[in-house]
Amino acid sequence: MGSEGMQSKSLWWVGLFAVAMAYLESAVVVYLRKLYGISDLILSVPPFDPQIGAIELGRELATLVMLLTVGWAAGTRFQSRLGFSVFAFGVWDIFYYIWLRVFIGWPQTVFDPDLLFLLPLPWWGPVLAPVLIALLMVIVGALAVIKDEHGLRLLPSFMDWATLAGGILTVLYTFMADALAALPADTQTLSQLRPSEFNWIVYVVGLALLAFFVWRMGKPAHVEITHGTE
Repeated sequence: MGSEGMQSKSLWWVGLFAVAMAYLESAVVVYLRKLYGISDLILSVPPFDPQIGAIELGRELATLVMLLTVGWAAGTRFQSRLGFSVFAFGVWDIFYYIWLRVFIGWPQTVFDPDLLFLLPLPWWGPVLAPVLIALLMVIVGALAVIKDEHGLRLLPSFMDWATLAGGILTVLYTFMADALAALPADTQTLSQLRPSEFNWIVYVVGLALLAFFVWRMGKPAHVEITHGTE
């Protein structure tokens, strides 16, 4: 197998990178809470600051670049590279909450609400919601890497892509429903919004679509045997 046979072993190293990256982000959140005197992420969010908002956008973009970069460095073909990136994203997201629990005892339960992102619109949801999506990302990312290692290329059909897109849009809607309902609104208004009750029914529909896509990618009928490199 050569170097390609080492890809599945590299999942451990990519996972370790994601765990360490999650530690850094969790530590920054703890520092910000202390500096701003935030005791509750939903009730105590400080007023919108344009400079901080621009930096936050850059931080989120930098996070994505880091996850994509480690994936491209670890993989050998497009499938494994994307798989490593998705896998790392999932591990990072899960351990972000694990480290916060270790540092400050939060979240106390998986149903505690969290302010997930501020840009492009405020995202809210119980901790369990992004964690379940992250678990699916870990599974499908590892699946893509392992199948690529064995010379198997994933072949999503048009309906598979439609299922994935539908699932992503549905869960995103549940996270941003309050912000979307407030549009058109300026940034200052959006920063003052607070979440209403989370729509679990719609979320579960979106999660089921995502889980169905992952299940389909695990079926032998959705791969082709391929050798060589891209």
